[in-house]
Amino acid sequence: MRLTLLIALFATLLSPQAALAATLFVTNERDNTVTVLDSKTLAIKKVILVGARPRGIVISPDNTEVFVCLGDDDQIAVIDTKTFKVSRRIPNVPDPELLAIDPEGKRLYVANEEQSQVTVIDRATGKIVGTVPVGGEPEGLSVSPDLKIVVNTSELASMAFFINTKTLKTESVVLVDQRPRVAQFTHDGKQVWVSAEVGGTVSVIDTQTRTIIKKIGFDIPGVQPELIQPVGVLFSPDGKCAFVALSHANHIAIVDTQTLRPIAYVLVGERPWHMALDPDGARLYVANGNTNDLTVIDLKSLKPMRSVNVGHLPWGVAAMP
Repeated sequence: MRLTLLIALFATLLSPQAALAATLFVTNERDNTVTVLDSKTLAIKKVILVGARPRGIVISPDNTEVFVCLGDDDQIAVIDTKTFKVSRRIPNVPDPELLAIDPEGKRLYVANEEQSQVTVIDRATGKIVGTVPVGGEPEGLSVSPDLKIVVNTSELASMAFFINTKTLKTESVVLVDQRPRVAQFTHDGKQVWVSAEVGGTVSVIDTQTRTIIKKIGFDIPGVQPELIQPVGVLFSPDGKCAFVALSHANHIAIVDTQTLRPIAYVLVGERPWHMALDPDGARLYVANGNTNDLTVIDLKSLKPMRSVNVGHLPWGVAAMP
């Protein structure tokens, strides 16, 4: 019944003109490339050689630049969205894995996996503003809508670090389940959701009290519990649903953000980690690392439409209008 209601809700929210063409950027960790696709036709527009071991990827709020973490080159590659060429590089960023850009597009926050720190970079100049020590193997990053806080996850410490963006100091830490991978603020900034890959949960944290409201668990019929490993987290444009990539369970979970309960699961390719939404919210794009493809989910029907090969070991994906 809940799934039927959810499908009906999506159908009313999405206009007949939904799924207008966007541009997708997918990092291929093993190929050292970024694949650029048309979101409507899924035709490949270009394959960009960026550097060694591309992983995390974000698009600037003004849609002029794409920033790519190059884990084995210790730098950030910057792609011009008009030419699809690397326009510049930001050096001296050790072992970058994931990154976030603030809503104003002025600062980049980069998780340095082997250095147990977050590097803060001025976007315009590429200069390092500062570094913040955090727990071992930092990964996920999310900037609050009011720009005041950036949350970083530490895989080894099983903690979420709340960093003051003005002082560049940690204000507080929240203990979550084992091996947290991604942090994501809700659109209103009142909560931050932290996925725990080994713990198998998503912790919903109140950003004011810095306490866990609930730990969301997942149960997929026919799938062994140890294979359910939450990684990527995204929210629908209206904030009523969350999408959680469940890695080796080969599914995406859809969670009601009011009840904090999973209400549907969608089968995709093998080892989905990261996702992107169409700017109009009509489709969800899922990077499947072990099947080297991208699955497109139609959010009206909550069904996979098709998959397309993108490269070897796709890791991250971003969508631009």
